[in-house]
Amino acid sequence: MMRTYKIAAIPADGIGPEVIDAGSEVLSVLAQRAGDVRFDVTSFDWGSDYYKKHGIMMPEDGLEQLKLFDAIYFGAVGAPDVPDHITLWGLRLPICQGFDQYANVRPTKIIPGVTSPLRGVEVGDLDWVIVRENSEGEYSGHGGRAHKGMPEEVGTEVSIFTRVGVTRIMRYAFKLAQSRPRKFLTVVTKSNAQRFGMVMWDEIAAEVAQEFPDVTWDKMLVDAMTVRMVKNPKSLDTIVATNLHADILSDLAGALAGSLGVAPTANIDPERRFPSMFEPIHGSAFDITGKGIANPVATFWTASQMLDHLGEADASARLMRAVEKVCADGIVTPDVGGTATTQEVTDAVCDAIRGDNT
Repeated sequence: MMRTYKIAAIPADGIGPEVIDAGSEVLSVLAQRAGDVRFDVTSFDWGSDYYKKHGIMMPEDGLEQLKLFDAIYFGAVGAPDVPDHITLWGLRLPICQGFDQYANVRPTKIIPGVTSPLRGVEVGDLDWVIVRENSEGEYSGHGGRAHKGMPEEVGTEVSIFTRVGVTRIMRYAFKLAQSRPRKFLTVVTKSNAQRFGMVMWDEIAAEVAQEFPDVTWDKMLVDAMTVRMVKNPKSLDTIVATNLHADILSDLAGALAGSLGVAPTANIDPERRFPSMFEPIHGSAFDITGKGIANPVATFWTASQMLDHLGEADASARLMRAVEKVCADGIVTPDVGGTATTQEVTDAVCDAIRGDNT
């Protein structure tokens, strides 16, 4: 029986269209290889170019349009001639918050053929999943500015932490840690300096931990965590942190694994009330836009996360086997030391999928 999934593609800005095109091509080949699944991809032209024409990043009924889909495949947002707060708050964040995609999940590992900048760290030595609270915290959008342009101008940015929000992300992180072989979670805060919201994080972590006696956990201050990630990567497995802290730590994680070009993201609504959104974390990268050298690996890995979320575990595993084989064969883009183009990597992954007899 044919299974059909409706995918909303939002390529958006910079290299977004290039990598989403590559990802859509790979999804098509996966469907052909499986024979009993189909991906119906509809592309939306929302983003900075849309903003320049219409004064908004997406239509006012954008979320209503997206509700009809099983998942959202997102490229990148941001342009040199549009302020970053407009692009982010006009497109990506309204989708994440509007669909209550409160679990941002960012796996990181060293892929065969990609070299970590860390000395002596090889494949298998760095294998993490960072869980980022994705609905509140430092990116709640509360605050404001008064007396703009005056000497006494004031800007406030209010971080909001709720018991509901913290409890659900902790429970999600503990469950994820429980599903991984090491069953180990590190909770990251800054509770020595931020004595209200962050102390509440620590307290709720201890409460939720009681539900998971088989999970070992520890906690770190975020500044000390950066040192641990660099100096002792083997000591980490699953990590949970606030919206801001995990945003920063996951970029560091991607760099330590070899390149942001291989780092994926899933913005998940665990209750499945709304479509979840899947995106590479590398951003719009306007410095290489149009050059044909954008690394599509993060977008492929993101597609693997999307397939897992949709229940297509076999297709997800087949895609990751193909990606790892191609990278191990040295067919990689310049950001990880190779000479291949986006299309050459995509073609190689497609060929590996077709030849996978597992």
